[in-house]
Amino acid sequence: MVLDHLFTSWSVFQALFLEAVPFLLIGVVLATMTRHWLPPGPVLRCLPDHPLLGPLTGAAMGFALPACECGNVPVARQLLASGSPLPTAMGFLFAAPVLNPIVLASTWAAFPDQPWLLWARPAAGLAMALLVAVLLRLQQDGAILAPNLVRERGFHQPAGAGSLLEHSAGLIGSAHPVPMSLPSTERGKSWRLSVLHGMDELVKLASLLILGCAVAALLQTTLPRDWLLAVGQAPTLSILALMLLAVVISVCSSVDAFLALGFASQVTPGALLAFLILGPVIDLKSLGLYGTVFCRSAMVFVGLACGVLALLAGQWTNFLML
Repeated sequence: MVLDHLFTSWSVFQALFLEAVPFLLIGVVLATMTRHWLPPGPVLRCLPDHPLLGPLTGAAMGFALPACECGNVPVARQLLASGSPLPTAMGFLFAAPVLNPIVLASTWAAFPDQPWLLWARPAAGLAMALLVAVLLRLQQDGAILAPNLVRERGFHQPAGAGSLLEHSAGLIGSAHPVPMSLPSTERGKSWRLSVLHGMDELVKLASLLILGCAVAALLQTTLPRDWLLAVGQAPTLSILALMLLAVVISVCSSVDAFLALGFASQVTPGALLAFLILGPVIDLKSLGLYGTVFCRSAMVFVGLACGVLALLAGQWTNFLML
């Protein structure tokens, strides 16, 4: 019995990992190209820092790039490390998994007879990305970003944009001092260095992805799904159950619509929408990747904010359609 359970968990782990790896590779390749071709600092700082226009610009970038929740993290991290305004990078990070063309096409293919879902999913995903980005913008970089990312970002901030302590320059009691000399500008012009940096990033992100897939696989094969779907027609409980299922099952956003199609008739419309907008942003598989962008407190905040917003979107949908 235990051996069968382990074999099942191993099969689920392989499916999750093999499904996510191509998109992680796409994200790392895009991040490497961004690092090589875009001069860090001045160019990316020209992106809007406006609380609304910034996330909208990032969301538009997410629409143009085929990056799901595994591929958008390395791209967003590179944008932040190179000096991009926080709202633009956050708009891309949270909107790309729902707004990219592959996800939109798969949603249309899975639900051609439910036109409301074809506009409700991208609209709700965009609204969630905008609200979370606005809330994060109210905080200082050092309060939400991972320490390593803050130090990388500090190299590309203009003088006077923050204190030396915030830049972690190592002059005022920084716990992790950084050398005073700036990296050579030739670094961005060398394919060799860019590729080596990308390979290092791939190894780190892949190790986190493996951990997330392992946790998701164990929970998938341990938690019974019957009790989640048993409350499928309860207006609020159905939403909470499908939100939990989205986090645990950790399926890629490019194919989650086909999974949702299997139980769409058993749950409320709001629960279906909550499943399709929360899973691409927050799941067990992607939490480890978020650790390269956010500090722990910010990850908790992002998880709670996305959960509350998905619940509200689901409740509003049920109010209108039931």
